[in-house]
Amino acid sequence: MGLPTGIRTLDDALGGLQPGRFYLVAAAPGAGSSLIATAAARTSALDQHHPVLYAASGLTRADIAARIVAAHLPVDYRRLRAGRLTPTEQDDTAALHHHLAQAPLYIDDGTDLTTDAIAESVPDLPGLALIVVDRLQTTEDPRLPLSGPAQITDAAQALAHLARTHELPVVAAVDSDDPRLIAELSLDITITLTRDADQIHATITERDLGPQAALTLHADLAHARITDPAIPYASPTPPAQPQAANLHTPGHTPQAPLQAPTPTEPAQAAHTDAPRRSSHRRTAAPPPPGGYANRDYSYFTGMITRAVDEALHEHDGDITVATEALVKKAVPNAMALFEATRVGGNYEHTVYPETLEFLRKKTKDGADEIWEGRHNWTNTHLMDALQNGTHPPITVNALDTNASFLSAFKTHLPIGALIHDPNGGFDPKRSGIYRLPTRPTWHHPDLPDPIGNRREDGPVLLDDATIRLLIRCARLGLCEAPRITERWTSGTSEGLLEKFRRVLTEARTNAIEADDTVTVEYIKAMYSKFTSTIGESSVNRDIRRPDWMHIIRSQAFANLWYKSHRAHTNGLTVVRVRGTDELHVAGDWRKVFTEGRLTTQMKQKDQYPLPRKSAR
Repeated sequence: MGLPTGIRTLDDALGGLQPGRFYLVAAAPGAGSSLIATAAARTSALDQHHPVLYAASGLTRADIAARIVAAHLPVDYRRLRAGRLTPTEQDDTAALHHHLAQAPLYIDDGTDLTTDAIAESVPDLPGLALIVVDRLQTTEDPRLPLSGPAQITDAAQALAHLARTHELPVVAAVDSDDPRLIAELSLDITITLTRDADQIHATITERDLGPQAALTLHADLAHARITDPAIPYASPTPPAQPQAANLHTPGHTPQAPLQAPTPTEPAQAAHTDAPRRSSHRRTAAPPPPGGYANRDYSYFTGMITRAVDEALHEHDGDITVATEALVKKAVPNAMALFEATRVGGNYEHTVYPETLEFLRKKTKDGADEIWEGRHNWTNTHLMDALQNGTHPPITVNALDTNASFLSAFKTHLPIGALIHDPNGGFDPKRSGIYRLPTRPTWHHPDLPDPIGNRREDGPVLLDDATIRLLIRCARLGLCEAPRITERWTSGTSEGLLEKFRRVLTEARTNAIEADDTVTVEYIKAMYSKFTSTIGESSVNRDIRRPDWMHIIRSQAFANLWYKSHRAHTNGLTVVRVRGTDELHVAGDWRKVFTEGRLTTQMKQKDQYPLPRKSAR
């Protein structure tokens, strides 16, 4: 059985949503195609705790949130959007928003949404289980790339290819049930909906086999949902309270609970931004009025602005001296900002857990026993071919990842002290350190080894970010899944540093746009020194989490590996991979990555020929 849509009658006919298949839900406007898409997304993300990418074209994050809340509670959709809920309904809605903020539901509602942008997001969402595209619009709108007959045809073919290549179910809604359009698309599975009052007649058609099933569903439009005919829907009920363990699933970004919507304020969206690269016109524009992800972080960014203004004033506007002074204060100021962003957070993290022996440095300047996936890789297979003349000369582009440690703050960190489990195994709801009996093998000469270049024999201790990368590689068929014989873990959250990351990202973006080099350097010192001093450092007495330090650094290495894999799968030749931020490739890299200085972009540092000409 594949992923459920939340509609049992439909699931029984489809066998669930199967990996590698593309499902087109075709219906005239108002007949429910978007509601099928929303049902699939909320069932997978909220009920099944599977990461879902929701690509919303023509809809906003608030639209999707309102539909999910109305359907899930249920509560009257029109009263919800008008802000006319009863006090009990407001409490229920606030509670659901709290859970929705933690769900692994990633929403991209950008006006420049294209199938390329959707595909670019996939490698950045480990464990992604479902892609929903809502919607393809038959009427062409110059503001919506996924609109117009020609664009729909191209988009449907690209999404079908995306489903096959990534072995993911992809569900897309289209606002037409025109048989000619559906026939021209010639897709895997088409679910055609027609509405008759409160009944939805659904026909499931499979390419080459024709109609496979005819169903009758219930149109519960008062609650913005489609249900099985027998399911009651009239009485609102409180949201189900998930078990504590279910709060820590892959892809979660827990955030502070949302306040209940007031009678004059419609419910707000509570979802996480899908991590995709923006086009030039989006990145050139200032941040939206609501701040990063439509949230107002001005109080926190103000802490950064005030520190910079004070330093410049104290040093009479001398940029060099002011920057040096700010860098010296980066650690205490970063910790103060981190603590401020944690106020009202969902979890109280442990600041000074007992340091396990393998997390202790053996000497003052030495290292502990954790093996990070640090890259220092060269494509020796390619180099040999270049040297012996069996491969033509190439031009290599040395690319740099921006703010790699800052991006790595989005990672699964253990909340409490690490607890030993001698039975090993992997639980996605936990994070920590894992023992493997031997180094995993890697047989792909054109890609870097995901755990780096070390070659010691015997057991290895890997942190959570490296383990999740290995699991991802196993799902891609690149290696065997890691065999974990022992583990030291705690319940995990991907959101412990998320607000901190968003504040720093917003401040950095604003500084770049204003050509404010002082603030850019200050922020760089804050996130880099935060990472390097949360382990065993006399510079930072506020926290002692060497496990966090390893996981953040390894997440940065993992993020670079994902970029190298994306480059490889898109036809570029990966030549070298270094550290957390250096990727050397041959080919037109601008077709794969967006150029720029933002955290989601890449910049070119150098270009050189291979083989290099020998000096005479």
